[in-house]
Amino acid sequence: MNSYFAIGLMSGTSLDGLDICYAKFSLKNNHWDFDLLKTVTIPYSEVWNKKLSSAIDLSASNLLALNAEYGFYLGDKIQDFISKNNIAKIDLIASHGHTVHHQPQKKFTYQIGDGRAIKTKNNFPIVYDFRSQDVLLGGNGAPLVPIGDELLFSEFDACLNLGGFSNISLKRHGKRLAFDICPVNIVLNYFAEKFNQKFDDKGNIARNGIINKEILFQLNQIEFYKKTEAKSLGFEFVQKEIFPFLKEDSAENILTTFTEHAAEKIAEILHQFKIKNILVTGGGAYNQFLLEKIEEKTNTKIVIPKNEIIEYKEALIFALMGVLRLRGENNILSSATGSLQDHCSGILI
Repeated sequence: MNSYFAIGLMSGTSLDGLDICYAKFSLKNNHWDFDLLKTVTIPYSEVWNKKLSSAIDLSASNLLALNAEYGFYLGDKIQDFISKNNIAKIDLIASHGHTVHHQPQKKFTYQIGDGRAIKTKNNFPIVYDFRSQDVLLGGNGAPLVPIGDELLFSEFDACLNLGGFSNISLKRHGKRLAFDICPVNIVLNYFAEKFNQKFDDKGNIARNGIINKEILFQLNQIEFYKKTEAKSLGFEFVQKEIFPFLKEDSAENILTTFTEHAAEKIAEILHQFKIKNILVTGGGAYNQFLLEKIEEKTNTKIVIPKNEIIEYKEALIFALMGVLRLRGENNILSSATGSLQDHCSGILI
């Protein structure tokens, strides 16, 4: 079988909403092509936003209950998506889930959204829990998207995702390297909410603030940035390492300062690896102020694709990862996650 119709789901740490995409993947001469057929982003209600944002503080029993509840929620939303778009051909559904805990150093990562609950609503092959196996194999369980960068977007020197966190994927010496660079929207959105906005549209609030050089210096000295091995970030890092520095100024100036910090850290990586052109996706691709700041600090050509790719690239790649899991082929690259070996991950039911 060389063509597959798959639905991919992604819920990011920035809580922008649930991304769903329906795509066709075709394998021709050992090369994967894709057609993005239908997409939707379902914003989270205030109730779900609160449930997901506070999930990190739940007791074990309440978190397990939320895992099932969110799985049924995903199942309902997929069912609605299939019905509204009159989708008839589905080979599989692949769900990333929503990350609540990510501590690979302790050998666990936890994405809620039980695939078995999804299956009660949608009787197709379901693939979920892509990250846990990698962590058990000594990896970071992230980033996983590089397999899609390798198979679908190899014409670019590198791919940069500006989501809750910024992460980059690039090829060096025949291997696909990938790692998280720094937090982005998970911090920017938090301070945009001080202005009753879900995000800083085009970076316009940050554009009018003043850089706090003391805070910027403290952020730039965080130990994480000195690591050179495969590395990934989670909300726990932001709580412990970032937020304590962001208390001594106005929300506007903090937005300006943190945008500068993110731009500096991203530009350092682009310079280090001599990246000539880069595909930029994720919500941060609409943050014109952040992109201008990155361009000021590097000679890299920034390529912004059409909106569907900006917004649904991760959901698209998880759909592809589901296809690879169905085929029994490797869908996680050890060179990106730091695990013992490339492997085929995800629970298939």
